[in-house]
Amino acid sequence: MADNANERPIIIKKIKKSGGGHHGGAWKVAYADFVTAMMAFFLLLWLLSSTSKAQKEGLAEYFTFAQVSQSTSGGNGMLAGASLSSGQGIGEGSPTVTFQLAAPEPPSPDADADTDSRPTGPPSFDSDFAEVAQDQTTDTVTNETINKAIADRERRIFEDAEEELKQAISEIEELSELSGQLIIDHTSDGMRIQLVDQLGRAMFKPGTADPYPRTRAMFREITKVINKLPNRVAVSGHTDSQPFQASDGFGNWELSSNRAAASRRILQQSGVSQSRFFSVVGKADTDPLFPDEPGNAANRRISITLMREAPVFAPSFN
Repeated sequence: MADNANERPIIIKKIKKSGGGHHGGAWKVAYADFVTAMMAFFLLLWLLSSTSKAQKEGLAEYFTFAQVSQSTSGGNGMLAGASLSSGQGIGEGSPTVTFQLAAPEPPSPDADADTDSRPTGPPSFDSDFAEVAQDQTTDTVTNETINKAIADRERRIFEDAEEELKQAISEIEELSELSGQLIIDHTSDGMRIQLVDQLGRAMFKPGTADPYPRTRAMFREITKVINKLPNRVAVSGHTDSQPFQASDGFGNWELSSNRAAASRRILQQSGVSQSRFFSVVGKADTDPLFPDEPGNAANRRISITLMREAPVFAPSFN
């Protein structure tokens, strides 16, 4: 009993610490933000190491707020990969937006040289737009500049077609002597091809709309050029001022109209689509080639005009 009385009782005391609270999930959010930032950082390093200088410039332009201008970054379409680049900073007023288009790519060295020198079809709006950008890289593209570019392109195509037709006529032995009766000029309506009479060498039998074989051969060569272009075709017949009147009242008006209609038929039979013809008219002697010489044989002629197709306005990009 005495030994038991001298033993001290063992007391276990639990101390609770206060003020720190328990661990929550806030650290997980912070750690996730850190991991995300590191991942973005390493992704940035990877992009910088795997992109070219031109691509870096494109990325820099993309993240700079200002005007729309030329960029070497990818993309097709009207802006040809254009992106945002610096021009007028924030706080300096409203930024000015202008259009600047990428220059067309040079032709492939493997392209056929003969094909490149020929008219290749209708004026291309995109390519004309790009030609404007070469000379006007910082100015606003206007309707006037677009129409001018298309008109210049069409003029060059007409000049190529003129050269090709003259060369084709000169290379054909039976037609080379008629080269002096082929007149090609450029008017506000388009490229005009005229087959004119010469003294002692007419295109049609006198007083009729019956063409000579050489006339049909000339029309076939003209058809080859017409079919390489998309333009509509206007045909007109003309006579000189010499009075022509048959007993039934058939005169210069009827003669010029019939010759224009006969010319249209020959062109269509040679391969020109019927839908291509814009007008077929007879003008008698009202529009002489030589106004000071109304009786000149050259006033008797057939005019074939490839109509201009350039638009009178351009779409707005606002």
